[in-house]
Amino acid sequence: MNTFMKSYIMTAAGLTGSALSYLFGGWTAAMTTLCIFMALDFVTGVIVAAVFKNSPKSNGGALTSHAAFRGLVKKCMILAFVLIGARLDAVLGMSIIRDGVCTAFILSELISITENAGLMGLPVPDVIMRALEILKDKGDTDNDKDNA
Repeated sequence: MNTFMKSYIMTAAGLTGSALSYLFGGWTAAMTTLCIFMALDFVTGVIVAAVFKNSPKSNGGALTSHAAFRGLVKKCMILAFVLIGARLDAVLGMSIIRDGVCTAFILSELISITENAGLMGLPVPDVIMRALEILKDKGDTDNDKDNA
């Protein structure tokens, strides 16, 4: 790769990163943590399907491109909600909505990572499993109220 092409790519990457950082209202530890957890969830989901053939998201539990694509689309929607939170913060002169959205999705990703570990056959401590069941039941109860 010649020097001009390398400079062009680096400039484009820098401009893209700067624009995204501006749109998200800067980059925070919560956003970094969310991105790490989203990546871990995606990777552990692929491992569950590809290695352990135990995915509840496909017939037979095997890896499918359709299920993987759906997972990536969901991750993009998470980032869209973070962006919405950041823009609401900007309009309202606050800095709490984006971090609240990040925290909620971090917890959701943590639940999914833990479920994936269980599907791999790793022993998940009972206290964590009980906490996950409580969170799931709470979410199901809230969804039932919303649908009523």
